[in-house]
Amino acid sequence: MPEPINAAFSDYLTRCQQRIEAALPALLGQAGSEFCDGDAQQALSRLFDAHRYALLGGGKRVRASLVYATADALGVNQNIDAALDTLAAAVEMIHAYSLVHDDLPAMDDDDLRRGQATCHIAFDEATAILVGDGLQSRAFELISDCPSIPADTRLAMVRLLAAASGPRGMVGGQAIDLEAVNRELDLNGLQTMHQLKTGALIRAAVGLGALAGGASADQQQQLDRYSRAIGLAFQVQDDILDVESSTETLGKTQGADLARNKPTFPSLLGMAGAKALASELDQQAQSALAGFGESAAPLRALSRYIIARQH
Repeated sequence: MPEPINAAFSDYLTRCQQRIEAALPALLGQAGSEFCDGDAQQALSRLFDAHRYALLGGGKRVRASLVYATADALGVNQNIDAALDTLAAAVEMIHAYSLVHDDLPAMDDDDLRRGQATCHIAFDEATAILVGDGLQSRAFELISDCPSIPADTRLAMVRLLAAASGPRGMVGGQAIDLEAVNRELDLNGLQTMHQLKTGALIRAAVGLGALAGGASADQQQQLDRYSRAIGLAFQVQDDILDVESSTETLGKTQGADLARNKPTFPSLLGMAGAKALASELDQQAQSALAGFGESAAPLRALSRYIIARQH
């Protein structure tokens, strides 16, 4: 049974969520009128409306919180602290783009996300594709233009996020996921799929915070072990909730994986086995942070939150 979330962490998570929610609109930007007008401007305005719909429609903001919490664990100076919003926003933009594309009819064909109509339902399929493309490119633009981070560090951050979101990361995991419908995967195959599809971006969030905080090589290895564990735990809990929760609580269609005959951790291990795996992964995450002090308390609590959350 996961430990209950204490009030101190609940307050910390709320502050992280409020911080990124306040930062996202300005960092996304809006359609400018300096290079077009009339019908062209109207088309761009609609496109940016769709960007805002996809990005600002709520969510747990776990990935942004991981950027902040990792930097807090390392202790960042004031100059870099101001850049954390940029890094957190970049991760959330990549995540939002992946959800928009994931929901398309050619992918998972979902019509509900975060309690509202998916982007292609609220707008149209072509616009949703452009929104995903735009959010992805904006994420890299933000990092590359962040002046308070040294150029060599920015390059490392761009490389990290690109690898996590590309064919050796999130996109590769989605390809495996599409091929897995109506097929059986063994535990190793299922873990590989979700380490890429879900875990890669979570690892990137922690990795960006580590680079911003100037983590040593040893600290980066410890944080990578932590992020690998929580990245997989996140998906295990998602699979559990897909069975045990409701559409109203999840904000997306409950039972969707079962309806599509997709392999999941409960279908492979049973519900008790899936919950045991989630607990084991949390223990691995806690162990990975053994070399960190009290400043890593939010990271420890985030791991517990991931396997205790109800949506």
